Amino acid sequence: MTTQPEQVLENDLLSQLDSLGHQPILIRTEKDLLDNLKSQLEKHNKTSFSKEEFNKILIHLSKGNIFDKAKTLRDKFVLQRDNGEKSYIQFINQDFWCQNEFQVTHQITVNGKRENRYDVTLLINGLPMVQIELKRRGIELKKAFSQIQRYQKDSFASNSALFQYIQVFVISNGVNTKYYANNPKNSFKQTFFWSKESNTNITQLTHFANVFLEPCHIAKMITKYIVLHESDRLLMILRPYQFYAVEAIIKRVKDTSKNGYIWHTTGSGKTLTSFKASQILTQNPKIKKVVFVVDRQDLDDQTVKEFRAFDKDSIDGTENTKMLVNQFLDDSRPLMITTIQKLNTAISKARFKSKIER
Repeated sequence: MTTQPEQVLENDLLSQLDSLGHQPILIRTEKDLLDNLKSQLEKHNKTSFSKEEFNKILIHLSKGNIFDKAKTLRDKFVLQRDNGEKSYIQFINQDFWCQNEFQVTHQITVNGKRENRYDVTLLINGLPMVQIELKRRGIELKKAFSQIQRYQKDSFASNSALFQYIQVFVISNGVNTKYYANNPKNSFKQTFFWSKESNTNITQLTHFANVFLEPCHIAKMITKYIVLHESDRLLMILRPYQFYAVEAIIKRVKDTSKNGYIWHTTGSGKTLTSFKASQILTQNPKIKKVVFVVDRQDLDDQTVKEFRAFDKDSIDGTENTKMLVNQFLDDSRPLMITTIQKLNTAISKARFKSKIER
């Protein structure tokens, strides 16, 4: 394998990201990062902040660990203005993910237990969301993974802790490129190649960047395809085949009333795929109910448990047919899980059917 200097790899990637729509910005220190965050949040929210108002935002952003910050990112902040009025500050646009502010910088220096300089950072609305660690060609990808692990221990949590807002890590040696969620418990086994819909891996950094790091796509991955696992309080990100499966389900529901099926092998993450598809569909105002049907009771109980692990408030299990019918009639419950037996009883027994058909 021919070698390529890491600096050349970095410069080529920066140029490519610029051409894709990530605005280059020179950020060298944490002060630069904070100054840029203020201007980007002002731009995104179409407002301006006084020094005191921005300090309130920074205090809000500084709270909690990686999991807490992932929730903060997805919520709006009620800012008490200097004049007593309230404003709702958005940190990322989840509904129209392309309508965010995209920037790229490199070699940010952060002082923690030791001084660290990060290769390439993608910022969305001024917050670092994607960290890319590069190694020259010929170097094992695990070395880049280990480097990020060291950053997590040494400096990501220092001072402003804005680097705890990173959602996705990318590691590459130019020839092989993988991605994974910001989860300090991850092992190298939880790093993934992106792929085409045909399941052909996209390993070369240039090809990966064109697809995965394109602004709209990476914003969509962050806003739609990262799961906040409530039970373990960690971030998960879908693998490419899960992404394509969910996209296909959503397209099928939106474009036709015909049926469809998704085929996954054992251990491939079917429940996570199903949860994410169900979650996105419940956010569609045209869809009244999403019903997840399993073929036996133990699967019903298992699925309820796993769905609640992803989001404890996502569903209510249906213990009997009467409860199932009541949930059908309850507009505040968009997602239901039940067995095919209970569903069959609900639509075939006259006393239940008459209620559903009202």
